[in-house]
Amino acid sequence: MLQALMNLLSLCFRPFGQGSSSNSGTKFQSFVGISKEGKDGLLWYRDIGRYGSGEFSMAVVQANQVLEDQSQIESGPFGTFVGVYDGHGGPEAARFVCDHLFRHFQETQGVVTSETIQRAFCLTEEGFTNFVSELWSTRPQMATVGSCCLVGVICQQTLFVANLGDSRVVLGKKVGNTGGIAAIQLSTEHNANLEAIRHELEDLHPNDSQIAVLKRGVWKVKGIIQVSRSIGDVYMKHARFNREPIDAKFRLPEPMDMPILSANPTILSHPLHPNDSFLVFASDGLWEQLSNEKVVDIVHSNPRAGSAKRLVKAALQEAARKRETRYSDLQKIDKKVRRHFHDDITVIVLFLNHDLISKGAVQTPPVSIRSALEH
Repeated sequence: MLQALMNLLSLCFRPFGQGSSSNSGTKFQSFVGISKEGKDGLLWYRDIGRYGSGEFSMAVVQANQVLEDQSQIESGPFGTFVGVYDGHGGPEAARFVCDHLFRHFQETQGVVTSETIQRAFCLTEEGFTNFVSELWSTRPQMATVGSCCLVGVICQQTLFVANLGDSRVVLGKKVGNTGGIAAIQLSTEHNANLEAIRHELEDLHPNDSQIAVLKRGVWKVKGIIQVSRSIGDVYMKHARFNREPIDAKFRLPEPMDMPILSANPTILSHPLHPNDSFLVFASDGLWEQLSNEKVVDIVHSNPRAGSAKRLVKAALQEAARKRETRYSDLQKIDKKVRRHFHDDITVIVLFLNHDLISKGAVQTPPVSIRSALEH
């Protein structure tokens, strides 16, 4: 288990397009003179590194018994691809997405449009559904595993953002010449706690008065799950999986005549502007603790190196404060029990170099970084 944790955020650079399922034994090769990589208890981090259009900072902290978050940065001739995959019910769906989504995206041969991104999501969903079918007789619980999926693609001075679930990307944008910074949320979230999502569900299921149910102060789809869109969770998409032997708490009392959850991402394209300073991609574990404005202010007010780690620590300090616990005491709490205080948290900060972006230049060699390969 110790070795598994040692490999939790084993990040490496490898030839573009030659991703592997394991980085065991591979040493990190940095493009910069000093690129600190390390761990602090259950927190792993990469303080600073370079990708195609600038610099990045990356960090993840574990709370669950098995880390359910996955993430990756891929940078090559096409531009840059960032993914944050927040799993639920187990790590398998997030791992599957990290193994397959970018691979399907590569099949577009450098053509980046909303349609090609949507196709990659669709193929990943189909693949996971087939994976569940193959395991149904031996591991039927795979039908109840899913993952949120947040993707950003930078290509030819345009940022594409695609999202399923409640992870989030926020832009830090310079305000004129004032020295100030504005926080602009670019992603659309799919969580039943949002009134707009409940209305969307009600419009899609007008004859179901129980499509969104308030339980213990939290709105959930069918009283079971908070997110309305995801990869996986096939028990809420296909009637053939919503039956025994999956746990009774996941089985619906009435027949499913149409999918309840969706794997159709919300996609936005954003033309990059010279005042666009940085992007913060993170799983909902960060946003549960810190506001968009607080996150952007922390990044803007401090050195670039260690930005992601700094955000994770700020979130942990807030989680400790809410539970009237000292941060130093929270750090001593082991995984699984830690989940009572906060969720797994993944943060990727991309700093935008507009000289590179405007020229269409890409720093070489290509970059392929994946977090949380092993546990």
